[in-house]
Amino acid sequence: MKQLSQIYTVLLLITLLSGCSTFNYYAQAIRGHLALTMAGKPVDRFIASEATSPELRHKLILSRQARHFADSRLGLAPGDAFTDYVVLDHPWVVVNLVAVPEFSLQPHQWCYPILGCQAYRGYFHLEDAQREEQRFLTKGYDTFIGGVTAYSTLGWFDDPLHSGFTNLDDDPMVALMFHELAHQVVYIKGDTAFNESFATAAELEGLRLWLAKQGDPSAFQQALARLELRNKTHELTKSTSAELEQLYRQHSVLSENSLRKRKQRIFDELNKNYSRLLKNNGGRENGPFGAAPVAFNNARIALFSQYNQYVPAFRQLLKQSHYDFPEFYRAVEALSQQPEKQRRQALLDLSERFKENF
Repeated sequence: MKQLSQIYTVLLLITLLSGCSTFNYYAQAIRGHLALTMAGKPVDRFIASEATSPELRHKLILSRQARHFADSRLGLAPGDAFTDYVVLDHPWVVVNLVAVPEFSLQPHQWCYPILGCQAYRGYFHLEDAQREEQRFLTKGYDTFIGGVTAYSTLGWFDDPLHSGFTNLDDDPMVALMFHELAHQVVYIKGDTAFNESFATAAELEGLRLWLAKQGDPSAFQQALARLELRNKTHELTKSTSAELEQLYRQHSVLSENSLRKRKQRIFDELNKNYSRLLKNNGGRENGPFGAAPVAFNNARIALFSQYNQYVPAFRQLLKQSHYDFPEFYRAVEALSQQPEKQRRQALLDLSERFKENF
């Protein structure tokens, strides 16, 4: 009843504040989340059932342990999140659409009455995302649709665990739980880079402590290797972004055909560097962008930056908080209260400090 009451309250608010098209979007989102929630059954029931496979039972027991660790060690206060389990009929729970102008790295912002503006829009059905994507493609935008393993309702509802989580390996599953729970702690309307970088930093540091508790050195080294690969990939995309921004500033003096050719050369070079990076990291087949070559465009670069841009800053802030998570969250909350310009400068300063110390 609590979930239904909250959903209908949100739906009523949206009806009052939104036009028809926006209402239709919210209606599909609420229907999708309601269907997900109503399909959930208690995790404990699955664990106790003889019909549950040993592999799934292991993952569900692990999820209970991760919830307890998130509460007791990371101060993430999961409440009733992840206490129900849902079997999905596809590997993602939603798909996100990102749309960026052809000669820009600033993603289109979708604005909502409750959440503020975000640089992506989520859909429970791929066909709905593709219809919205087509609207941007006709305007010449770069777009990207990606499957999302999990999302957070920011504590408004009791988000369920689902097969998108349990299909992952143990450590990535636990890390993803930490990431989604972190969104309930601090969230700034309209600042996707802040929100996702904070949650990613909390996920990484939470996983580090989790693996230390498990006493599994090999798993910890693997986690460090994945983190190092992500950091190196981020450096590549930062360099590429700088080149693209310099190119796009010449929009008024170069023809669009010339811009497109130079843009493609920059992405071709990124593909070469990304392939080389994977090869030099143990010959990995997959990295943060998947296997090489990648169909790079502005949307893919912008999305990756949103999740990684300020991760070093938040890791530095946690270090300055002596790895006391409640103190860290208070510092993040204080940072979130600053005006946008000062907040971004503070994050850049913290990032530089992180690089100096690590």
